[in-house]
Amino acid sequence: MRVAVLGLGEAGSAFASALADAGDEVHGYDPAPVQAIDGVHRHRTSGAAVEGCSLVIAVTPASQARSVIENVQGRLGSGVLYADLSTGSPGLKETLEEMVARSGASFVDVALMAPVPGRGLATPALASGPAAERYAVLINGRGGRVEVVEGRAGAASARKLLRSVMMKGLAALLIESMEGATRYDQGEWLWRHLTEQLASIDEELMERLLSGTAAHAGRRLEEMEASRDLLAGMGVPADMTTATIARLRRIVEEGLPEIVTGTRIDQADR
Repeated sequence: MRVAVLGLGEAGSAFASALADAGDEVHGYDPAPVQAIDGVHRHRTSGAAVEGCSLVIAVTPASQARSVIENVQGRLGSGVLYADLSTGSPGLKETLEEMVARSGASFVDVALMAPVPGRGLATPALASGPAAERYAVLINGRGGRVEVVEGRAGAASARKLLRSVMMKGLAALLIESMEGATRYDQGEWLWRHLTEQLASIDEELMERLLSGTAAHAGRRLEEMEASRDLLAGMGVPADMTTATIARLRRIVEEGLPEIVTGTRIDQADR
């Protein structure tokens, strides 16, 4: 199979290398002077890279996704599968699908669900859109782990973005908490404690976090206000803590929102 990989950064280069190792004829393009990849034919333009390819994989930031398609539209055609791996909004993915369709090619929205380095094509991914099944067959046949989800283009990215609210928020909370602990000379203790706490997370604990917050939102609000004051006293920006206070205050006033969990709809205290 002749494949083009547009964007040869950390993730794109890993994909290109893995496809070449799988025996595909791989063509690549990146505007930056990235390192050469064994088995990958580098081109000076994206249009030249996609010429004659049956699969095009775009691994770019979402802010560049439209311009990438604009630059290659004239080289796409019937039978070409265009996979966009950027982390963009569902609305953006729908727009990209329309742009690709105008060239006669098929579009698939792909959401990578784990870091690519060390995994390559085996990176867990979700795929949606009119060509999702076709993409999954191609990539999974080369050692991939693509799961097709129902819905049009954007459905896969929506799932990833919903997950990002938690995962990227967790990273921001960790930074804020550890900055405070370090200034309070308790960094090592808190790191060990949080490591134990996070390792114990299971569905039962997640359910308890929801029900406990619903039942004790007022007390937890006061606790977080004290945490904010502690951080402020040390000069630590308390953005995440302040946001938590606002959320808890809303729960005190309005109750816990309807939440669909893995086993039920939680409407505690309603």
